[in-house]
Amino acid sequence: MKKTIQTASLLSLALVLGACGNNSTPQTVTPNAHSAKELNARAQATDRWFVELAGDPTALSVQSVGAQQAAFRTQAAQLGIRYQEVMSFHTLFNGFSVKASSAEINRISRMAGVLGVYPVKVIPAPVVERNLADTLTPDMFSAINMTGASVAQNELGLTGKGIKVGVIDTGIDLEHPAFAGRVVAQYDFVGDQYSKPADSPVPDPIADDCQGHGSHVAGIVGGNDSSKGFKGVAPEVSFGAYRVFGCNGSTKEDIMIAAMERAYADGMQIVNLSIGSAFENWEGTPSAKVGSRMVKKGMIVVASAGNSGANGQYSMGGVTMGDNVISVASVSNIEIEVNNFTLSDGSSVGYVTGDGPPIGTPGVTLPITKKPGSTSTTANDGCTVSGGFAAGSLTGKAVLIQRGTCTFLEKVTNAQKAGASAVVLYNNVAGYQVPGGLDSSITIPVVSVSRADGLKIDGLISSGVSLTFKAGKIGIPSPTGNTLDTFSSYGMSAELEQKPDIAAPGGNIRSAYPLTKDASGYATLSGTSMASPHVAGAAALMLQAFPNTKAKDMRGLLMNSASLRWYRAANGTLFTGLPDHVQRQGAGMLDIVGSYYNTVRATPNKLSLGESASFATRNKVVVLKNTYSRTETFKAYHYPALTVGGTTWAPTASTAYATMTINGQDADKTDVEVVVPANGEAELNVVIAPPAGASDKAQYGGYIILESNSGQNMVIPYGGFKGDYQSIQVLGNLIVNGTSQNFPALADDVANTYYTEGQNVTTPIDYTFKDVAVDPSKPNELTMDAPYIIAQLSHQSRRLTLDLLDANGTVMEKLRTEEYLGRNCTNNLALASSTCDAFFNLEWDGKLSNGKDAPNGVYQLRLKVLKALGDESVESDTEVYTSQKFTVARP
Repeated sequence: MKKTIQTASLLSLALVLGACGNNSTPQTVTPNAHSAKELNARAQATDRWFVELAGDPTALSVQSVGAQQAAFRTQAAQLGIRYQEVMSFHTLFNGFSVKASSAEINRISRMAGVLGVYPVKVIPAPVVERNLADTLTPDMFSAINMTGASVAQNELGLTGKGIKVGVIDTGIDLEHPAFAGRVVAQYDFVGDQYSKPADSPVPDPIADDCQGHGSHVAGIVGGNDSSKGFKGVAPEVSFGAYRVFGCNGSTKEDIMIAAMERAYADGMQIVNLSIGSAFENWEGTPSAKVGSRMVKKGMIVVASAGNSGANGQYSMGGVTMGDNVISVASVSNIEIEVNNFTLSDGSSVGYVTGDGPPIGTPGVTLPITKKPGSTSTTANDGCTVSGGFAAGSLTGKAVLIQRGTCTFLEKVTNAQKAGASAVVLYNNVAGYQVPGGLDSSITIPVVSVSRADGLKIDGLISSGVSLTFKAGKIGIPSPTGNTLDTFSSYGMSAELEQKPDIAAPGGNIRSAYPLTKDASGYATLSGTSMASPHVAGAAALMLQAFPNTKAKDMRGLLMNSASLRWYRAANGTLFTGLPDHVQRQGAGMLDIVGSYYNTVRATPNKLSLGESASFATRNKVVVLKNTYSRTETFKAYHYPALTVGGTTWAPTASTAYATMTINGQDADKTDVEVVVPANGEAELNVVIAPPAGASDKAQYGGYIILESNSGQNMVIPYGGFKGDYQSIQVLGNLIVNGTSQNFPALADDVANTYYTEGQNVTTPIDYTFKDVAVDPSKPNELTMDAPYIIAQLSHQSRRLTLDLLDANGTVMEKLRTEEYLGRNCTNNLALASSTCDAFFNLEWDGKLSNGKDAPNGVYQLRLKVLKALGDESVESDTEVYTSQKFTVARP
């Protein structure tokens, strides 16, 4: 071994995790085995790529696009380039998806007429948060009340009738009464069995839904089931169902783009995509570029912002990053319905349950007790380390236990052994927590209540209190209702474009579900997946009301009438001093009625200020255009939002805020009068200075608020970056067993080790490029003895280049170039999983650009990353890593 046992153990873990990217499905990888077919940690096969040709297809004729593609095929054949064409695209993307080796794709990238090559990303099955158990069934009615959709339907007569909405997802349950007779176009791209990148699509004749997500999304957009009293936002829209997922697992980005082109060809006016690719937050990635072009061609595109809020800043990605694509964050529903029991004082308490244990039997009454000495601050209440419970002390009683320190299973097991007849768990932060991890060993009812109810019960125990389980459910206000869901992803974009754009209800939404999966036809799910269709439905209502609205203008129509939401801290405390981060909520909560009545339009509809290092203050002009024959007089003022401090991985809320003048007046202290003539225009000359008290690299933001004498209110969000954006390090270190190690590193599978940046090497490193069994116990499982770099990307990179150097450090070959790279999900190996990557792998297969083997000799690999918004002519804008020297030693 060339390094310590700890290092070898890391490599074993690293290789397993390196084949399971944060958007991949779990794969079986042998310890110390390395798949040479993998380019990066998202498990995107290196043999599947997008090849983009020069020329925007939306500005070219079909004949011109066809001629370009034919010329490419001819030229590639003449050069002897070996590849397999998988799909060709003609209307929204000019090019192909192809299968080719890394060496061949690099040859393709240098061909005349090729604009760029990009790995085809694996798109995970849409993730929904099941943070509340199925016993909670909040009515959709509370969610559509939050946005004003109920008023739009019942008082304004808007239903979305005549509007076609495409849902690119897992399909739609065509037998569900909520969609009866309203699916006017459909296409299945994959089939039931498609679940992972290696699968070949076997499309079905119909785009039915066997997974559930697509039906739930479509139900929110515009489901209508009179038998259940269920209505979505726009209950008379027509649907296009475009199925890109099988019953389980992932899909690929080229399949999604094929569906986007199909929706365009079918004449969909609005398309909802509650799917995406976290951390790929560039407008220039293929799917985001296609989203931008859909809007350019007159389609309204709405996409979820993503569910990676727990993974820090710059965590959005996918179609949602497209220009004029409406990017949607998630707000928790205001109401939930729960099972309940009554206390002996007559009050009702709602509760949730987890899988496994039975729920409380209606009519059963039990006295409530707790462990002697436990208080509301006892962190290890009920844990074994605290002594558990005395034998027999809980016989015939329900015991109150606070969440914290040890698992739910440990707490409940200890209570059950002590004779408890039921366990009442209460949260240590605001809200409800489903008691997960319980198994068949638990035979007593286990219920979970909110912290507020737990504290109430705790205060009654000393004087004697009992509970009686009740049948049915009760509706209660959600403890986290009307605030941003913690899972909702942070912006901004890698190019400092202010994203997301708007927020809508996404936490705890009850909507349609396939009848084959739930006989009731309904389920409760949470996620930005559920927020996006609220906005798609709202766009349908607005398009019905204002049919001449251009696709690029719909975002502003909805954004500029939104209402702000407050920040809820992790401990449940609601902060009302400043609104939640612009980088989380965008313009705020969707307000459909406000959009309907607002007659003044703002251009631009949001302000992206960029970095403050180049401009200490930003001067912007907003044009207000009055579309009505009545003069509007506004008072305008600045309303700053919370600043995003901390680090990329661990954001914190800061109250330092920017300052603003409007038309030369201090908008922080004065209401500035703005008069917009009937059918005329007025300008806002806005000067914004970054917050002096904010930390370096903070994201700041806020709002221009306009309040009219007529009751018309507007909000224009802005966002900026404090400091030098290029000072953010891209090539980061990797935390292993709690220790930060100096990455990137050169890996050697056969030696079962790696060499961190700058590490001195005393034993020569050599590679044979032969297939060998690195695990002697599995002689038939082979891996190539070849070098590769393990790189941790702490921030997005505009371009990555891998070069081959000779023994003198001179560049011999440009091995690989990648554009628009996303960052890793985490920099801590302990937090990595099949859905959260910690690094990327970049390999060399020993070939030169001419397809021949590199001769034996001494070489190095050099990795260069151009920073987001970096300038190639500025040396500090590019980070460079050069590996240790190694020997190509083919026998």
